[in-house]
Amino acid sequence: MNTPVQVPVVGSVTRENVGPGSALASLEREVRGRLELGVSLRGGRSVALRQFHEGALRVLRPHYLDGSGQVCYVMVNPGGAYLGADLFLIEVEVEAGAELLLTTQSATKIYRTPGSFAEQRMSVRLGEGSRLELMPDQLIAYREASYRQNSHLSLHPTSSLVMAEVITPGWSPDGASFKYEEVRLRNEIHVETRDGSKLLALDNLLIRPPVNDVTGMGFMEGYSHLGSLVVVDPRVDQALADELDQMARDFDAYTGVSLTAAIAGTCGLVLRSLSNSTEELNTLLGACTGVLRERWYGQGPLNLRKY
Repeated sequence: MNTPVQVPVVGSVTRENVGPGSALASLEREVRGRLELGVSLRGGRSVALRQFHEGALRVLRPHYLDGSGQVCYVMVNPGGAYLGADLFLIEVEVEAGAELLLTTQSATKIYRTPGSFAEQRMSVRLGEGSRLELMPDQLIAYREASYRQNSHLSLHPTSSLVMAEVITPGWSPDGASFKYEEVRLRNEIHVETRDGSKLLALDNLLIRPPVNDVTGMGFMEGYSHLGSLVVVDPRVDQALADELDQMARDFDAYTGVSLTAAIAGTCGLVLRSLSNSTEELNTLLGACTGVLRERWYGQGPLNLRKY
């Protein structure tokens, strides 16, 4: 499938200590919320040994959904939404052997952003043999909303990353879809090798409804919702890509699957799917991640119902 890809132009990130052990900072925009979370393996269970928050970001108390020792944290934005010029910084580190499931309490809502876009910057570092499942609820962009999300992920060749995300247009007074101004999502994924950091994937998604007919050919193909699944793991291969592609055909969605080149024995997979239903995309992505959880870790599918 064809997805519009452009490289966004964003402000620079200045690296200095703005919280305990932080690697994120910003001098040119006011920070509305900051969250830092460091997870380690202790006594067969993953626990948070470093946790810091301020402003409109925090996490709820940890949960263990099964006996695997994987810890689950839920991110919360007490303000309920992102507004114009808001900047949110998230830093996550999963140390060697630790396992983290990170989700959100509810959908991320982007309201009108007059004057400047809302932005989220995330920095992730995964240690040897570690695992991160990043499973936020859907991103909803409302009328006259502009949003940029920039994620920098640094992985050990033996670590495992699974990220799923759904984008949906919010309600507008005239009932029309795609009334938001812009949504930019950028994932930069590096693998740390003996020869230094190597770029595995640079995934850019830019949707600008006022500029392009996003419902047309080469963009959203007549659909309104977009789902993405990113998997980086040494066990990713062409057979897995073919299997997930075949699974996706059972859903009311238009799906494509791509593989990255292998670096230091690990490989990345990107599944992108178009549909007219958040529920359909959530079910599709859940089925795909369920296969990975059962096959690689002997865990059941995720049930993250929060109501």
